[in-house]
Amino acid sequence: MKPLLKWAGGKRWLLPVLQGVWAAYANHKLVEPFTGGMAVTLGLNPESALLNDANPHLINFYKQVSRGFKIDLDLKNQSEFYYAQRTKFNQLINANKYRNKEAAALFYYLMRTGFNGLCRFNSSGEFNVPFGQHNKILYRKDFSEYKDVLGNWQLESVDFAKLKLAGDELIYADPPYDVQFTRYSKNDFTWDDQQRLAQWLVQHEGPVIASNQATPRIIQLYKDLKFTVCLLQAPRMIACNGDRRPATEILAFKGIAKKIIKKSLDH
Repeated sequence: MKPLLKWAGGKRWLLPVLQGVWAAYANHKLVEPFTGGMAVTLGLNPESALLNDANPHLINFYKQVSRGFKIDLDLKNQSEFYYAQRTKFNQLINANKYRNKEAAALFYYLMRTGFNGLCRFNSSGEFNVPFGQHNKILYRKDFSEYKDVLGNWQLESVDFAKLKLAGDELIYADPPYDVQFTRYSKNDFTWDDQQRLAQWLVQHEGPVIASNQATPRIIQLYKDLKFTVCLLQAPRMIACNGDRRPATEILAFKGIAKKIIKKSLDH
């Protein structure tokens, strides 16, 4: 099934590689500590999955979808209307009333209508993406076809290190990239967090796949931890500065046979 949201750094393009690995581990539970646009889990369609994201508004949206979500609000691609809905959404956040259907509908609308499909919050936790000026937007109001799929998966919004794992799951970790902009939720994802994540992943007993932008320190971090490191050219579907040239990304593997990795990359 297709992702429900356009998401910065979405990994639908990577599915042919991940499907090759998943075919050998499909009896495992899939864990995504940074589920984002959910392209990977929807593409792999595991029987059992634990999907987490630090962005509580994203997880609230997915939880509403898992219950048979339908939007009753008007959805308009119009600037004045957009900013009014953004204000309403931030009022719900400030009142701690953002775990409900209304907040999910507003979040979906803002994500579809805002600039470049970005999800960005300021240090106070308020959504601050400007109006997107799209020529035309095809809004979805009925998400019921996703109910049964998402209803089988566990949804959480905690720090990745707080996830309760048995130890034999396959983890696919796609954290915020090692770049300057990292505020997809209220708090930044810092270099310390990147290091903490890598250490958490290397301690997991089951198979692990991690992706990130291939900065020199990210490559060295995973090589130092004895991951099998591969580089790929990734398309840029969203770029703040308009630069959509392919970017080099890293795939780091642990606990996965090299012949499986090679076969998947050669696909």
